[in-house]
Amino acid sequence: MPVVIPVILSGGSGTRLWPLSRQERPKQFLPLVGERTMLQETYLRTTELRDLVRPPIIVCNESHRFLVGEQMREVGAAARIILEPEGRNTAPAIAVAAWLTIRSDEDVASGADAEAASASSGSSSVEAADPLLLVLPADHFIEDTQAFLQAVRVGVDAASKGYLVTFGIVPSRPETGYGYIRKGARGEEAAAWYRLDQFVEKPDLPTAEHYVKSGEYLWNSGMFLFSARRYLEELRSHAPDIASACERAADEAVVDGDFTRLGRAFLASPSDSIDYAVMEKTRSAAVVPLDAGWSDVGSWPALHDILEKDADGNVLRGDVIVEGCRNCYVSAADRLVALVGLDGCVVVETADAVLVMRHEAAQDVKRVVDALKKTGSSRV
Repeated sequence: MPVVIPVILSGGSGTRLWPLSRQERPKQFLPLVGERTMLQETYLRTTELRDLVRPPIIVCNESHRFLVGEQMREVGAAARIILEPEGRNTAPAIAVAAWLTIRSDEDVASGADAEAASASSGSSSVEAADPLLLVLPADHFIEDTQAFLQAVRVGVDAASKGYLVTFGIVPSRPETGYGYIRKGARGEEAAAWYRLDQFVEKPDLPTAEHYVKSGEYLWNSGMFLFSARRYLEELRSHAPDIASACERAADEAVVDGDFTRLGRAFLASPSDSIDYAVMEKTRSAAVVPLDAGWSDVGSWPALHDILEKDADGNVLRGDVIVEGCRNCYVSAADRLVALVGLDGCVVVETADAVLVMRHEAAQDVKRVVDALKKTGSSRV
């Protein structure tokens, strides 16, 4: 039976959810949807793959190590936490997880059980040390856990055959803020996965409407499943500079309890996403459609969409009063916030900052954060 190791990527900054999401505590460490944080919910979702899953790997920034460690302890997770000296995007993050996973398994296979392993069917420790990596961003919301788990099991079938699997979200609307994936031929007769035909950049609205109407396109979720060795093979072929730098960083890694500190060689890796470095170039990509109430929680309106609303479509958190307001998200942390006669607005109050905007300006929040960084402000 295949072994699945969740690799949870927790290096994001969540700037579009400022002022609640900050550099020291970005959105994945916040309880945005329920009582638990986004990171904790992502981990707990994987534990329901009881017959397949092993303890997770979490890749994060050095500065977040204690946040990750504490949040994993709160939910009883025996996680291996890989610390990046500096972020290099998703392709290198996954590469070091793959290298360290393979080497850990090889160490086990060459230890006390080596004699028994070699006396068995002839499979070597190298062949045995190749788990499937379930790569998940730490800050995504999935409403229907069972649909997610079923999609993962479908993905296991494709990944076990050597495919690099991504999960494509069945679109609910013509969204212009996501990249798209075009499905190819069905992987096998009656299989629930498909060959991946094409990645498509974020479209304009008419193009997005065409994509949704055609039924051939899915949103690009940023979730993946593949064997550790197959990923590294493809990375060596398509992005050798990343592969070699990450191998050196894994060689130099130092283990300190639950933490694995990567070597400085990691800084020599180019910064690139797995989409650009591997998935758009490989001939072995597959996609599993996923219809599970997914959101990347990438903006305040996105968070508004997934939370319970009052009769007027408002989401109200904290000490808030609204009169004659519709479709608003209002969050108060330290003071009373009152809104009158507004429609489609976001108001977020914290101890040192207040954000007020219309829903359609959601993608511009990052510009506020960039402006604060230029002034050296501590409020980022």
